[in-house]
Amino acid sequence: MINYKRLISALIILTFTGLTIAQTSTNSPYTRYGFGSLADQGFGNSKAMGGIAYGLRNGYQINASNPASYTAVDSLTFLFDAGMTLQNANFKEGNIKTNAKNSSFDYLAMQFRLWKRMGMAVGFLPFSTVGYSLSNTSELTKDEDGTVINKTASYAGDGGLQQVFAGVGFKVLDNLSIGANISYIYGDITHSVTTAFSNSSSFSSVRLDKISINDYKLDFGLQYSYKFNKKHVLNFGAVYSLGHSVNGKGYKYNQKWLNGADYPSTQTGDTITNAFSLPHTFGAGLTYVYDNRLTIGADFTYQQWEDAKFYNEKSYFSNRTKIAAGAEFVPNPYSRNYLKRVRYRVGGYYSDPYTKVDGQDGTREYGVSAGFGFPLFQSKSILNISGQYVRVSPKVKGMLEENYLKINIGLTFNERWFMKWKVD
Repeated sequence: MINYKRLISALIILTFTGLTIAQTSTNSPYTRYGFGSLADQGFGNSKAMGGIAYGLRNGYQINASNPASYTAVDSLTFLFDAGMTLQNANFKEGNIKTNAKNSSFDYLAMQFRLWKRMGMAVGFLPFSTVGYSLSNTSELTKDEDGTVINKTASYAGDGGLQQVFAGVGFKVLDNLSIGANISYIYGDITHSVTTAFSNSSSFSSVRLDKISINDYKLDFGLQYSYKFNKKHVLNFGAVYSLGHSVNGKGYKYNQKWLNGADYPSTQTGDTITNAFSLPHTFGAGLTYVYDNRLTIGADFTYQQWEDAKFYNEKSYFSNRTKIAAGAEFVPNPYSRNYLKRVRYRVGGYYSDPYTKVDGQDGTREYGVSAGFGFPLFQSKSILNISGQYVRVSPKVKGMLEENYLKINIGLTFNERWFMKWKVD
């Protein structure tokens, strides 16, 4: 029998956490462009397998990337999943190197059987993140008495977009499921550029750009399973995300100050409504499962960012593609030997940029990962730990290169909340 008190309590905690949790941290200067760095929306097992998700289908892990997978959960199980990332970033531009360390909360979700052929999931996921602070000082000229005048340009940005989602999956046939997620996407992104000069008679300027978005997001999924004998299964998955204009505003604000003045000498501002849109996204994936012990899969994603609006401009972005592949192996999921029940995972991916830098395509991204799924004692709960190396490489030579080492930690509680006990 469904424990409604536990279910309602978990829903309240999940909703509150999703609305109040801090945005993912980053220090990348490339988040100056567009909506920032797009978040990896995979969960713990997916992150260790290169990010594949569209064809993954099992009853012990949540897969929000394809809502058709929700039907895999059995009638007795309640899944609760949370994850975080520890990150070490190295930046290199010419002979200059810097380092930054961050941590971030990645996701929070729960999943359960709603009806006989229907599963449901609700959760919180980041969509994008912005975070950077940098400055550059250069010698501009000399004034009449020979004093050097320096120009300092400071750039700063923070914020991002988050999404709280609820989704259902419905089993149309025994081997065919469909599903949909509806999300509330929200958040603020702020960029500022401050230009200052060293001499007392000069002006300083401040330019502030702000994005504020509150709207819906729709994702649809399909999964088809084909068993060609008792031990061999092929799972095909497909997803589509609706591209549309979003309810959001863009603010552009400029001030000019005379050095030493208490008030700006000039200031202008403008508010742009309905200025942004989300891209149409298409994805497909295929996984092969042998004897519930070996899983091998690959995903392909295509996002039509070129048609998306940014401050009411199109062609501001580039279309984005991502290719991912990964594998998982568990020697014997039913063995009494603990090491034979550990899940061993590996994967990698490549993605093109969606942003442009000075009118040219931005950074390509490569990543490889490996990790483990550790069963917790005699329960079906799993501790997912993986390491990930990511290289962000600009297509234009001489620009900033980024290298990341990430430790992803996820915990999946798999409990039998809905069991009806029989008492003699």
